[in-house]
Amino acid sequence: MSTAPPTTPVSTSRRLLSTGAVIAAATVFGLTYSLSAPLIALDLDARGYSETFIGLNAAMHAVGVLLIAPFMPRLAAAAGARQLTFWALLLSAAVLALFPFAPSVYWWFPLRLLLGIGAEALFVMTETWTNELSTEATRGRTMAVYTAALSLGMVCGPGVLSWIGTNRGAYFVGAAIAAGACLFVILPGVLAPPRFEATGANPVRYMRLAPIAMATTVLNAAIETAGLSFIALYAAGQGWSEHGAMRLISTLMLGAIVLQIPIGWIADRVSRRALALTLAVLSAAGALVWPFALHSVPLTYGVIFVWGGLFVGIYTVMLAMVGERFRGGELVGIYGAMGFAWGAGALVGPAAAGIAMRHSARFGLPVFVAVGCALFAAYMALSRRPT
Repeated sequence: MSTAPPTTPVSTSRRLLSTGAVIAAATVFGLTYSLSAPLIALDLDARGYSETFIGLNAAMHAVGVLLIAPFMPRLAAAAGARQLTFWALLLSAAVLALFPFAPSVYWWFPLRLLLGIGAEALFVMTETWTNELSTEATRGRTMAVYTAALSLGMVCGPGVLSWIGTNRGAYFVGAAIAAGACLFVILPGVLAPPRFEATGANPVRYMRLAPIAMATTVLNAAIETAGLSFIALYAAGQGWSEHGAMRLISTLMLGAIVLQIPIGWIADRVSRRALALTLAVLSAAGALVWPFALHSVPLTYGVIFVWGGLFVGIYTVMLAMVGERFRGGELVGIYGAMGFAWGAGALVGPAAAGIAMRHSARFGLPVFVAVGCALFAAYMALSRRPT
């Protein structure tokens, strides 16, 4: 475990300003990302390209994440948190602005790869930067605000797209939003952590350092991607209208935003490991309630709202646990390795959920979710590793 170098004490107000600025940058970029992903997909569809072609193009984002993740510790050491965050935002803005000028949609593949590189660099650095600005007494609440704000940005992107439409100008709007987020990280008075020590680039090393954090990320990615893909279809298959089923996704995301704050408050007052384990057990039990709650619309919305908050809370608490134990370059490396874990979970989750739903329309999805959460809880209970 690395330790932070000694620093000059700073005022609480300056620390809060700096934390708010970094979280705001991540939130605005989250909005940009959630705007650009459906925009590119809808644009390709309107041009007559197949679902397979659109899917392959979307996969280039993950390729970009996987390519840059091993080099994040060295990049952070060379450039520093402020510079790397700034250039990641600027790269994303420039790439988005280039989409309408590409002579062929085949150029969109390397452009999408560059978007993945920018996104991974930004998310790793803002998570690290926010954690470095946190104090141990407030780490849980700080990371809860980070997670909630990032989720809020993700929710707002499609809303902005529905307002401006899927046209050439939408790319420039996304680029302007990403470029505008640069202002948050260069504001006078915003504290940046000291330069990190350069560490090894082998992601396997970081996975071994924090296996529970990697398992948390796999679980979060697998169930989040499966849920967003299938929860509306699941409800529609149980007799819900398409409009009502779609609103379940919004309800889940709202719970993921609102409930992070009380979860973060609790995380600063109890054992974070015990809290993460409790949230995993409650998430497993809550998923099994879904088939029996669907007969009542208010009950279903209530269950999904609470479940969304509890489940996302596992990831929030784990971010605080990692920040509690690691600092500097090692923290960057672990967050970077979590990008690999996220890709693995996002790959396996929707496929496994689809198989489960084919076996049982009523119980397939909730059982898949419950089993995933229960297996994670069992692994965490039996493991002796702190993170």
